[in-house]
Amino acid sequence: MTRSVMWFRRDLRTVDQPALAAAARTGQVVPLFVLDPALLGSAGTVRRDRLLASLRALDAACSGALVVRTGDPVAVVPALAAELGAAAVHVTGEPSPYGRRRDAKVREALHAKHIDWAVTGTPYAVGPGRVTKADGTPYRVFTPFSRAWRDHGWHSPARDVRVRWARGVDTEPLPGDGPTAASPGSPDERVGYPAGQAAARQRWQQFRDDALAGYDTGRDRPDLDGTSRMSVYLKFGEVHPRTLLADLVRPGRSMSAAEQRYVTELCWREFYADVLWHQPGSAWADLHPIAMDYAEPDYAEPDADFDRWQAGRTGFPMVDAGMRQLAAQGWMHNRLRMITASFLVKHLHVWWPHGARHFLNLLADGDIASNNHGWQWVAGTGTDAAPYFRIFNPVTQGKRFDPSGDYVRRWIPELAHLAGAAAHEPWKHPDGYSGGYPERMLDLAEQRQEALRRYQNR
Repeated sequence: MTRSVMWFRRDLRTVDQPALAAAARTGQVVPLFVLDPALLGSAGTVRRDRLLASLRALDAACSGALVVRTGDPVAVVPALAAELGAAAVHVTGEPSPYGRRRDAKVREALHAKHIDWAVTGTPYAVGPGRVTKADGTPYRVFTPFSRAWRDHGWHSPARDVRVRWARGVDTEPLPGDGPTAASPGSPDERVGYPAGQAAARQRWQQFRDDALAGYDTGRDRPDLDGTSRMSVYLKFGEVHPRTLLADLVRPGRSMSAAEQRYVTELCWREFYADVLWHQPGSAWADLHPIAMDYAEPDYAEPDADFDRWQAGRTGFPMVDAGMRQLAAQGWMHNRLRMITASFLVKHLHVWWPHGARHFLNLLADGDIASNNHGWQWVAGTGTDAAPYFRIFNPVTQGKRFDPSGDYVRRWIPELAHLAGAAAHEPWKHPDGYSGGYPERMLDLAEQRQEALRRYQNR
């Protein structure tokens, strides 16, 4: 019987899975995941743990047939396919710069062994590079891209197919497997929600039915559970964005303001992937190099102040709460991502890639396109860049978006004795520092003026 390999990457599910359906039509399927040191080496503990939980859930969905290999996919995938006598290796398209380079090498190695390389689908509702202007050039600004993206549309979720999983192929144990290993899909507080496609669908349905109605007003409040938390599921492909869109965007159905806002946020993810597709160098370099003069000696490299920012010890509660949540959970509310990034870039004057790399190391949902272009938005160097004079004040941001101080107290126990909004300004209260919270590391007004000077000099 003909065998094909289904090489899973950012698509760890067996439902709404066009590449798997294509493989299943050819005969038996060997499900494969490669633990790539080049990717694992840049992932922090939380994201690695979340990946392993996702793989355990995927193995269960594949009836225990998942094959795991460790090593460079350029060597591992062709060797396994040849060993099995596979006719083809099936994949979902990978648009990231590293993924494109890797896949080109794997395809070449497979062709040398006369094994087909079959690409079906994409991790996005609309594949990066598909939405262009009338003259074929890419969009550089979000709003016109979003209109064109909606006009372009996307496929409905793919139908499920019966898969004949191949048995008896040797596999490596996942790191941590054994008597104490987590069962497939079991919850882990550090990464938010249980792993796997069933958990993804359950979380989406819960958010859609219970919280989506207030998303347009509640999504900026880190003290409330107003976001979907679907970013981790989308990161690992445990759910496809078209599955979410299918519940919201249908002919003849009117969307609420909250639903419109949610679709817009999904579109931002697609936009940043499109930008990276056309400008792969923008992953780690300024798309529009208009930022501060980082060459000044005092700001050439991160220093002890950068360490305080990482540790959540800046003395500014909203910044520190966000950084502590990131370290503890591998996740941070989007409002806090902007506040903490602005503080590093425009108050500490550190070049954004240093912060972007720290985020990618810790975030369970770390996605290079969304993360790094989000940092560039804050720094004023990317598409739709924030004006250089827009500098988030963490105190006013805290009082606006965490008015009761609940979010700050949740992550900074040293401020638990300060009630209400007082938690945002411990320096105004006689006992503000009695819990051991550090004093402010800088003067916000002074460093704001310094940031403006640096920007205006470019």
